[in-house]
Amino acid sequence: MIAQLQTLLILCLTFTQSDCMFPNHRWGDWNDSQLQPTIQKLMKGYNRYLRPNFNNGPVEIGMSLDIASIDAISEINMDYTATIFLRQRWRDSRLVFPGNESVSVDGRLVSLLWIPDTFIPDSKRSFLHDVTVENRLIRIFSNGTVLYALRITATIACNMDLTKYPMDRQVCTLQLESWGYNLQDVVFYWTRGNDSVRGLDTLRLAQYSVESYYTTVSEATYETGHYPKLVLHFALRRNVLFFILETYVPSTLLVVLSWVSFWISQSSVPARTCIGVTTVLTMTTLMMGARTSLPNANCFIKAIDVYLGICFTFIFGALLEYACAHFYTMQHQTIEDIHRALLRELNESNGNGSIPKVKPSQPNQSLEIGSTVEESSDQSAKNDTNNDGGSKQKTPDTGCGLSSVKDASRRAASVFIVENPHNIDRHARTVFPVAFLFVNVLYWPYYLFL
Repeated sequence: MIAQLQTLLILCLTFTQSDCMFPNHRWGDWNDSQLQPTIQKLMKGYNRYLRPNFNNGPVEIGMSLDIASIDAISEINMDYTATIFLRQRWRDSRLVFPGNESVSVDGRLVSLLWIPDTFIPDSKRSFLHDVTVENRLIRIFSNGTVLYALRITATIACNMDLTKYPMDRQVCTLQLESWGYNLQDVVFYWTRGNDSVRGLDTLRLAQYSVESYYTTVSEATYETGHYPKLVLHFALRRNVLFFILETYVPSTLLVVLSWVSFWISQSSVPARTCIGVTTVLTMTTLMMGARTSLPNANCFIKAIDVYLGICFTFIFGALLEYACAHFYTMQHQTIEDIHRALLRELNESNGNGSIPKVKPSQPNQSLEIGSTVEESSDQSAKNDTNNDGGSKQKTPDTGCGLSSVKDASRRAASVFIVENPHNIDRHARTVFPVAFLFVNVLYWPYYLFL
């Protein structure tokens, strides 16, 4: 008796709960009083392996993007890493239900629906975020429109022209294509044109600023056919202020520091040598540090390489200037010693003070005196010969060719002889700054505006 009462109670509770949950419910019929349709009803007879409008034209798929962040831009690998929200919309007539409401479905049920096979052709690495669950969104509207959104992070290739680095402007792209469905199956389009992409206007990057962006619709051609393709183009302008403070200003100051040696006495060999060698080594270190963030093997001659090469040339030129000045100073001192020795020998040989005094500032004077003595001795020898053999015929002058060679060599050597070596430093104080200023006037407008 007790068991029969328990069975009757369970039956009453069952019918009561069914009346509360599904009042006036009839399976297989749609009516306005019914609540949102269940997934089981929508999936009844649904084949996820067949695209919508099968054999009735291509499926139109609208795309929109939200750029959440661009995490890194690498000149070494020539790529950038971005986190994006990708939204796709299409209409599937098999999912139509009455009413004006929409159904949000758990993202894990994506395996029950047909979805486009969209991919990023230039992607090197990519992944779908899955914390705390896979970041997917599926929303079905009453007219059969399906909204499919997901959050992905991808490392995408970007071909860069580093000729004007760090004053360069790079144009990168984000491409979306269909992997297996060609243009006869699906058609891609931007839902709102350029307004389909959001987030780039407010994006803040470390070394770049987004200059402009625009969207295009094209097609990708492969051996297997023609496929739909959407492209986002965005231009990045590098912020040059960091490189001016990090590289350009120190290299310019090193060039100016190398000019300090022009005002130091040429007799201070350690001081001038120390300044020259130190600036050369520091400039070499600066050049090596500027290339650490760039590709090791690169076919581009970059703007920063050109400027560092110019600075290195001026610094090394200042070191060579002191070497030349010191060489001519030592040569001038040697010539002065020769003058003194020659004058002392002439005074001792003649025994009187009638020989004119030679100024030390005329290094060629000793050669002239020596040649005068030789000419006088040659003339006396000729007179003796004429007196002894006046009836003999005069012999030809065989030393004429040799004397002409000596005169030519003297004139060639006089070109490289500096009468006052201190004039080298005096001219360098003007030539080096003017030349460096002239090079900068040509360098900066070319790389900034051309």
